[in-house]
Amino acid sequence: MDQTMKDARQRMDKSIEAFRAEIAKIRSGKATTALLDGVKVDYYGTLTPLRQMANVSVMDAHTLSITPWDRSAVQIIEKAIMTADLGLNPSSDGTNIRVPIPILTEERRKELMKIIKKMGEDAKVAIRNIRRDANEHLKKEQKEKKISEDDLKNMESEIQKFTNDHTNMIDEIIKHKEKEIMEI
Repeated sequence: MDQTMKDARQRMDKSIEAFRAEIAKIRSGKATTALLDGVKVDYYGTLTPLRQMANVSVMDAHTLSITPWDRSAVQIIEKAIMTADLGLNPSSDGTNIRVPIPILTEERRKELMKIIKKMGEDAKVAIRNIRRDANEHLKKEQKEKKISEDDLKNMESEIQKFTNDHTNMIDEIIKHKEKEIMEI
């Protein structure tokens, strides 16, 4: 029974981390290395994550700097960033790549907020599914007389508390990201 609770909490925590990682990739007008986390480069026929090929750093609030470990990869990294559909236009000096982060328009900010809210809703659904799975497991244990009816009620209310805490965390993350995106 404690294992079910522990499992549910761990799975909910993982859902929160996955949500954080997803929205970190969404551009907010400020330079952040997380923007390029999803970029894969066709390096000798293998799709390789950019981070495994280069050092990615923040030069200033609106510019990323990429230093490939293999200088011959500069052009293919540039091409990969342009084709990643991030709205970024990298430029290189032959050894380093600079990626200016354009300022977001008001319309684009609103679009991004819709996307983030949908992602938040999806994360909440995942958390509610975890709650449902845990509750079903507890009910099964109660039917098998492994736990009492009182224990079942107590654990269900504890799982509901985890669920509420985690959905509130998602709301907080969304609020924080909204503030970041709407900031000019």
